[in-house]
Amino acid sequence: MRRIPPSQQLAQLAEHRCRETDVEDLTSELVRLGARKLIQELLEAEVTETLGRAPYERREAGADGYRNGYKRRRLDTAEGRVPVDVPQVRQAAEPFRSTLWPALKTRTEVVEQLAVEMYVRGLSPRDIEDALARLVDGEGSLLSRSSVSRLTETRWEEYEAFAQRDLTGFDVVYLFADAVYESLRQQAGVKEGILVTWAILADGRKVLVQLGVGNQERYEAWLEHFRDLVRRGLPTPLTVTTDGAPGLIKAVEAIWPEAERIRCWVHKMANVLDKVPDDVRPVLKPYLAAIRDAPDYARGQQLATAVVEQFRASYPGAMRSLTEDLEASLAHLKLPPVQRKSVRTTNLIERSFEEERRRAKVIPRFRGEKECLKLVFGVLWRASERWQRVRFTEHERKQIARYREQRGVERETRPSSTAA
Repeated sequence: MRRIPPSQQLAQLAEHRCRETDVEDLTSELVRLGARKLIQELLEAEVTETLGRAPYERREAGADGYRNGYKRRRLDTAEGRVPVDVPQVRQAAEPFRSTLWPALKTRTEVVEQLAVEMYVRGLSPRDIEDALARLVDGEGSLLSRSSVSRLTETRWEEYEAFAQRDLTGFDVVYLFADAVYESLRQQAGVKEGILVTWAILADGRKVLVQLGVGNQERYEAWLEHFRDLVRRGLPTPLTVTTDGAPGLIKAVEAIWPEAERIRCWVHKMANVLDKVPDDVRPVLKPYLAAIRDAPDYARGQQLATAVVEQFRASYPGAMRSLTEDLEASLAHLKLPPVQRKSVRTTNLIERSFEEERRRAKVIPRFRGEKECLKLVFGVLWRASERWQRVRFTEHERKQIARYREQRGVERETRPSSTAA
């Protein structure tokens, strides 16, 4: 039975171990896991280059050397002690001694810098080769550029596999959509939209569903984004949470007319409060929170009507913003109370966007679309592995089933191994 290389084991470990980590620890954990995975991949690539063949690739006649497992070692870094599995080689023409490992033990700050650069510089082989040369004080290269290219290209392969996976096994209850914008050097002065979709499944898991390039947040871009999800088998969601972008709203209603559309309350409150003086915001905000947290849909409507009557004369612009798309703003109040906080905003992905922007601001613009997608996917995918589940009790499942029936949303039950 083939043994999974440690670099691949780390991806599996992250899914199980990082779900319970607090959001506040996200930056430190991303750097730690990124550095650890990078070190592991570099060590494995060094052995591949020495032997001239990948793991489990057939050995040519007359070739020397076999992979002989791993030895557990540790590196002390700024993010704490990092365990590393150093590959071993036997029966080589000359005893194999890693050039990279001794350098790593004395220059871990370069490795950490390299781990970050692999995100913010789009995994450039030249950048990585230069950083590896610094590990040995410029005395040659630890890996050839072709080896570095093969190593970095795995990130793009991960994204392509993610973007093409079968979605039929995702029993979606709640769907979310939002966008982040990045500047490309190919289009100076123009920001490209990265359209992102994620979901809460019937078993409580939060999963990143899709991300792709879109022309701003136009209707046509979101429509094609959602059509791709349907083509790959994504079931009809019960609800879809969005901001107020007209193109996004129109696309949601075109693709999933049966779904209940929910307007994000973070965006709603910001839009309303931006239209009143600074000294009025602390006064108005509790009224908005009371509407958002109403015990049911009918009470939410009553509270909204009362607030509009109270403040319309003094702040008509703010009250127009409040009443705009009010039905969608109150739609979360039709759901089980314990789940409303998880569904009423797109804040989950907004926190991940902040992590992505922290890395992206190191360079003014990306060199191209591929580089941009690799960064955004790398950050959001690792963040998604840490998302905690939403609790679904049997009572809540029955409530959701009744709501599905009322909305005419059929539950999809087709199995798929790709839903994990």
